[in-house]
Amino acid sequence: MEVTLDGVLADAVRRLATAVRDRRNAMHTPVVGTADGDLRMMVLREATADLAVLRFHTDLRSPKATLIGGGGMVSVLAYDPDARVQLRMRGTGRIEHAGPVADAAWSKTAPSSRRCYLAETRPGGALEAAGSAIPDAFACRSPALDETLPGRGNFAVLLVEVRSLDWLRLDREGGIRARFARPDAGAPWRGEWIAP
Repeated sequence: MEVTLDGVLADAVRRLATAVRDRRNAMHTPVVGTADGDLRMMVLREATADLAVLRFHTDLRSPKATLIGGGGMVSVLAYDPDARVQLRMRGTGRIEHAGPVADAAWSKTAPSSRRCYLAETRPGGALEAAGSAIPDAFACRSPALDETLPGRGNFAVLLVEVRSLDWLRLDREGGIRARFARPDAGAPWRGEWIAP
């Protein structure tokens, strides 16, 4: 990697693109935070080439979907322990449940992943005993594609319009850190070096 602001930004783009494709990559499941201070790990499904948008899948019935709605603040933290690189991103979230974006994401989702949207109780909802809210019929098997169709009503996409990126690499010499910002996803990134 070239140690320039452009090189650091390109490194962040490359890392996230790799994380989308490789489920064993440490950045494949970043920590996603909402304005209420709640944190959870989510699977990164897409990172656009300019880091304008990060895409995650979620249950429409989840508290975070209600909180984010059409403009709640979202933070995303990804870390690669082998490279000792941390990416902290912040932006505006949007939940899409109906329409071409959600439909396309649903159509590309495997039946084994669709299974969680068949849960009979919303995420965070009370259960009578320890266990899953997935119907017993699917407890030990992936559903067939047609069996997942009732889950479509619970499926939603979380899109995060990234407006700030903090890139940090830790090393013996004290590390390198850069911060990038933009007023909206269509604007160019403005970067600066900052103390680690």
